[in-house]
Amino acid sequence: MDQPNAETILNEEDQSNIQKFFNKSNILITGGTGFLGKILINKLLTSCPNLTTIYLLVRSKNNKSVDTRVDEMFADPMFEILKTLSTKYTFYVKGIAGDCLKPGLGLNVNDRNLLIDNVDIVFHMAATVRFDEKLKTALKINVHGAYDIMKLCKEMKNLKSVVHVSTAYTHCPRKTIDEKLYSTHNNAKGLMIMAEYMPEKLLDHVTPILLGKWPNTYTFTKAVAEDVVQIYSEQLPVGVFRPGIVISTYREPVSGWIDNFYGPTGAIAGAGTGLLRTLRCNPKAIANMVPVDLCVNSMIAASWDIYERHKKASADIPVYNFCTPNDNQLTWGEFTTKTTKYGLMYPTSKAVWYLCYSNSTNKATHMLSICFLHYLPALIIDIICLCIGKKPRLLNTYKKIHKFMNVISYFSTRDWDFRINNIQSLWSRMSNVDKDEFFFDMQQLDWDFFLQQYFRGIRKYLLKDPLETMPKALVKWNRLYWQHQILKAIVYIILMILIWIFFKNVY
Repeated sequence: MDQPNAETILNEEDQSNIQKFFNKSNILITGGTGFLGKILINKLLTSCPNLTTIYLLVRSKNNKSVDTRVDEMFADPMFEILKTLSTKYTFYVKGIAGDCLKPGLGLNVNDRNLLIDNVDIVFHMAATVRFDEKLKTALKINVHGAYDIMKLCKEMKNLKSVVHVSTAYTHCPRKTIDEKLYSTHNNAKGLMIMAEYMPEKLLDHVTPILLGKWPNTYTFTKAVAEDVVQIYSEQLPVGVFRPGIVISTYREPVSGWIDNFYGPTGAIAGAGTGLLRTLRCNPKAIANMVPVDLCVNSMIAASWDIYERHKKASADIPVYNFCTPNDNQLTWGEFTTKTTKYGLMYPTSKAVWYLCYSNSTNKATHMLSICFLHYLPALIIDIICLCIGKKPRLLNTYKKIHKFMNVISYFSTRDWDFRINNIQSLWSRMSNVDKDEFFFDMQQLDWDFFLQQYFRGIRKYLLKDPLETMPKALVKWNRLYWQHQILKAIVYIILMILIWIFFKNVY
């Protein structure tokens, strides 16, 4: 799709329904400097040129000011196309000092009043996405942050729509996840008080009891945050948006862009560099992955839909599960097969070994594979490093990899039935112009094209290995291939010798 000129002011008759909704609007975004937030900001600036201001809630980090962090965000190569379309893009974006970890979002009085007087649309995306986050921190950011946003929204004078971004896995203990709010049967207010006053060590001790059937603090606190939205929204024009596993861009603003190693991305990067050789997953289970640009487009459309529903005095809080449809799904087995194919097609010059990894559902088999394919080679290499006076690193690297992979194995070994009626209904009600401008129909997704671009994006943006290094990478890849084959031959010969010795001594 052609990108619109971000400096063009559209006449009202030339605007689509969604563009009209954002016309002259002031938008508050929390979590705007994150992965999802960057794509949202880029899309709003390119496709909704008549908006007034985007307010970004940004916390100071590493002694960097809010303005510095916003400037660093726009330095991401993902914004290069926007910069060619508009020289005034920063004019529309204003950083607001705040922190969801602090009471009242850490806002000062002037900034709070500014938001209350001006904001029309809210996208609340700020969250800690670490699965192993301390419960105290996760409760403060994910739960109390949602509570503070609801309080702030109640004071806003011109509020049209609030999108609370959750995750499709908030209620992962359930087999079927419908587009409705479920109760966690927890006292959200009590949990917020515990996070504020209970000593961290004591809270850590009772965390397994509080989590119950939830596998980690992330999904648990995001589920409780939905409780907060349900309890404290009180007639606000609010909706809950639940995306699946969000990975790279499909087409916009460029194909394959990604800026983090979360979820399956870390696995593919590890496999592509030859470090990861075994992945625990159920090859028949559905890999509920969605491209970040389609996710953002559906989120923007949902904000418009929330407004339209609220105008009709609907009391229900709409929920949108943005997940893969039944007639265009990808299994984990297909995912590993296709990414291996594209990994071999676009080898990286950063590889330390040839790409060759397998998947296993059985935990015991997976642990054996880890011992022989990860820890044993790492131990040998680290011993060699010690002998030649170099610092051993590989064992520690694998410990970090396994800690990360153990977290996602819960999601790669199970299946869920995600109902997507609201998302499909939203798509059907959009105009053809909006469908083109804010495309998010997962039924039309070309998985082969997408995963090819996904691997290329990991290579370029995460491994910092541009495609110009392909000739060098292919030479290295050929060498690694023969080293891999020779090592396999040596292992097979040793096994045959051991088997021969065994049978010779027995018989």
